[in-house]
Amino acid sequence: MNLRQLEIFRAVMRCQTTMGAAATLSMSQPAVSNALKQMESQIGFPLFERINNRLFPTDAARMIYEDSEPLFAIHAALEMRVRDLRDDKVSRLRILATPPLGHGVVAQTMVHFAASHPHVRVGFDVRPLKDVIEGVESGAADIGFGLALGDAPTLKVQSLHAGAMVCVCRPDHRLAREHIVTPQMLRNQSFVGLDGETRMGQTVREAFAAEGVPYVAGVEVRYCGTACVLAAAGLGAAVVDPFSPAASGQTGLVVIPFAPRTPCPASVFWPGLRRQPVAASRFLEALHGTLARTVPTLVGQAAA
Repeated sequence: MNLRQLEIFRAVMRCQTTMGAAATLSMSQPAVSNALKQMESQIGFPLFERINNRLFPTDAARMIYEDSEPLFAIHAALEMRVRDLRDDKVSRLRILATPPLGHGVVAQTMVHFAASHPHVRVGFDVRPLKDVIEGVESGAADIGFGLALGDAPTLKVQSLHAGAMVCVCRPDHRLAREHIVTPQMLRNQSFVGLDGETRMGQTVREAFAAEGVPYVAGVEVRYCGTACVLAAAGLGAAVVDPFSPAASGQTGLVVIPFAPRTPCPASVFWPGLRRQPVAASRFLEALHGTLARTVPTLVGQAAA
């Protein structure tokens, strides 16, 4: 039995006459009768007893009717969703972000966005930059947020903030009172480094190499947020992106500009061959408001 046949069967069950079902479905009475006969022929047993021009459902018909109700409930919900999408009442937004932005400005924006756009269903996940890029390229996400993106020929990229790396340490660290921190000042210091396979780790290593200072880290981690946690625990200083000190929740950290200036731009990106969804555009508008409030509080950062 296909869905149309079930729809006719359901109408007959409710009206108990083929004439009533025909009126409900805007069909002719013979067409309803023929459909019932075809259904009974297909399944191999009668669905109704016919007494005095009225139809009385068999036990099997009642069981089929009860089991089919969830199908029609789902169908009704789907029809309502289609109407809402047509009227732009409901939309979907899938977001991927790296931890520094995902745990900070993106999460903050989501709070305001959800309140002002209650009909937008948001899917959100925090992943490494490589996975964010792959998710956006494959269409698993509508937009992605990341730091130090680099070349991305398959994506449309929009700059959010032309940030720069900073140094973090505990207030009792010997560098805590410095106005800037250089690679030379980190020589022979207990130092939490970033994994060389990450783009930010590569960037910091290049800054050390440009100053002729060996890059020697006692501990290496993948995420800047982890480096902030270890620095706050007293493991040493770390050079991280400008968003992670606040996003990591380590309120006791001292944040100091790092020199030479080491770019760490924040970007949003989406598939190059697709138009940005309306919901994504609205989310970006809200995010720019969050950045306008956040960037002035970041140490050593110029406005984008």
